[in-house]
Amino acid sequence: MPYVNIQITTGATRAQKSNLVRDVTDSLVRELGKRPEHIHVVIQEIDEEDWGFSGMLTDDWKAQQASKS
Repeated sequence: MPYVNIQITTGATRAQKSNLVRDVTDSLVRELGKRPEHIHVVIQEIDEEDWGFSGMLTDDWKAQQASKS
C-alpha cells in the first residue's frame, strides 16, 4: 500500500491539491502497477514561517529576494 506525503507551503487551491493527488496516483498506477484504491496521498500545508530554506525561514528568504528586485 503506497503512502505518499507531500509537504508544501500554504497557498495551494483545492483544485491544485486535487490535481496533485490525481497525478501522483496515476503515476504510481502507471509506473508501478499499483491499484488506485491502495494508494494514500497526504498533503501537508506548512506556513512559510515554519519552513526553512537556504539557511533562512522561507518568508524571510522571499522578502530578501523581493528586496533584491
